[in-house]
Amino acid sequence: MTHSPHSTEKHSSEVSSSKSSVADLRKDYRAATLEESEASSDPFEQFERWWQDTLNAEISEPNGMTLATVGVDGRPSARIVLLKGFDRSGFNFFTNYDSRKGQELEHRPYGAIVFWWEPLERQVRIEGRVERLSAEESDVYYSRRPKGSRLGAWASPQSQVIEGRRILEENQAKFESQYRHTDEVQRPSCWGGFRLIPDRMEFWQGRSSRLHDRLCYTRVAEASPTWSRVRLAP
Repeated sequence: MTHSPHSTEKHSSEVSSSKSSVADLRKDYRAATLEESEASSDPFEQFERWWQDTLNAEISEPNGMTLATVGVDGRPSARIVLLKGFDRSGFNFFTNYDSRKGQELEHRPYGAIVFWWEPLERQVRIEGRVERLSAEESDVYYSRRPKGSRLGAWASPQSQVIEGRRILEENQAKFESQYRHTDEVQRPSCWGGFRLIPDRMEFWQGRSSRLHDRLCYTRVAEASPTWSRVRLAP
């Protein structure tokens, strides 16, 4: 099949126009400020304040966060997961332990999470060591999930190659039949929670002309309750 010169020129023009429009996308952030005098000296308290702001703003899925991990080959990978709990001990999320992220965290137990709350023009970056939640903690959360989601944990061999979607549907149907007369579904041993224990937390507030506010908190020592705080250039 041949293409006319005019067709090629039109395609090149469309690609060029598309690239140009992407490069020109920008927003001048003016929603708020983040001054040292306003921010808490405690990063957990500061996160709680911003978390409440996201709830008050009715942001869609405010608990959506990017989780970055590193494989044994040193290559990073990232994906969106959902925060399912937080307190001073850390930030919790759940997955299949045999999934790619689960295996990477087993071999290299460190991770980074990022929240992006666009309506508030805010980003939070958190880094630290990752550990498994206890079986009891995982059981408690698993029991609170809808029954379909609990069965889905059994039906999906997460991150494994499958021949098609029918594999998932057949697996789900099998477990629905198995548990059709009961709501008691035992948690798979390969499914459970992780806790990211932060040693670095950064709060980013968008500002005009790209002169954003960035306050970074760092633990003074491992497991220490004391944090230092500095301002970073944007």
